[in-house]
Amino acid sequence: MDISEIIIPGDTPGIEWRVPVLRFKGSEPKSPKTYIQAALHANELPGTALLHFLCEKLREAERAGRIAGDITIVPQANPIGAAQSHFGELQGRFDLGSRTNFNRDFPLISLGDRDELIEDLDGHPSTDRLKRQLMHMALGADLVLDLHCDDESLQYAYIDEAFWPEASDLVSALAMDAVLLSDGESSAFEEAIGFAWKYEVPGEKRARLPGKLSVTVELRGRRDVYPEMARRDAEGLWRFLAARGIVRDAGVSLGAFSGPAVPLDNIEMIRSPESGALLFHRNIGERVAEGDLLATIVTRPGLADGGIEIRAPQAGLIVTRVSDRLVRRRADLMKIACDQPSKGLRKAGTLED
Repeated sequence: MDISEIIIPGDTPGIEWRVPVLRFKGSEPKSPKTYIQAALHANELPGTALLHFLCEKLREAERAGRIAGDITIVPQANPIGAAQSHFGELQGRFDLGSRTNFNRDFPLISLGDRDELIEDLDGHPSTDRLKRQLMHMALGADLVLDLHCDDESLQYAYIDEAFWPEASDLVSALAMDAVLLSDGESSAFEEAIGFAWKYEVPGEKRARLPGKLSVTVELRGRRDVYPEMARRDAEGLWRFLAARGIVRDAGVSLGAFSGPAVPLDNIEMIRSPESGALLFHRNIGERVAEGDLLATIVTRPGLADGGIEIRAPQAGLIVTRVSDRLVRRRADLMKIACDQPSKGLRKAGTLED
């Protein structure tokens, strides 16, 4: 295993950030190259735990000569966000300086312009330097996995329709509960990678990208950081790498994915109509019917008419819910994966900021 660091100079005197990069050299040049990162949202740590145990397996495989394709791993991709706490609470999702999401505003470029990402880096603030260097590394691979998690959540993935259903082997290997098929219209990390591949020839969009994969994996919720879970997830990712011929393991077999795979237009984003105390009646993983009671918002405690009921707009699977119990007006409460499109209007791109 080769260990190196990306050094990101700070925007104020006396500060710099270091990003560890772990590389495993494959023995077969024609095997797919893989890039995996975790904790781009610095407060989302299930992926970091997964990669800790995966690297243990990869070191063993390296000693046994069982790594066929190059593997690059960035287990903590965002030291800038990891250092940003507000009144003792780690933020991690939004940069406190620029107020931008660490997983938004990645450059939308053609693959041929990859090297321009790291030219004249001194002209960019530290957050943009980080994004450009992560993206430059990822575009040298064929398979790109960005490991995240949600708030309270099932295990699921955002996968561009250009990679589906080929990517069902990853979904099966990690025993995911659902797939949300994205439209590739955002500037999030995994979609910026897909954009560069789709527009490898500028102005000519490729609808399918066989042999490629760029995906956001949501490893359950933010508090689901336990050794047994991380080891199980690492085993799942190992099975995926074996199935794609990146590591050698003849004993690996994958079953079929049987969960829902729905476009983002079929996701019901359940939002709070008023602020108040949140009482959930249904949990993640439950299937609900149209009209089922999902939650109550206690807007005026103690009064006869002090609660507002929130009901399911259509049938579906509850994929996520918020961990906060005091919510603001229009706060996101749940994602429900449904068979039919939502009647709510959705802009192209991500479901949330």
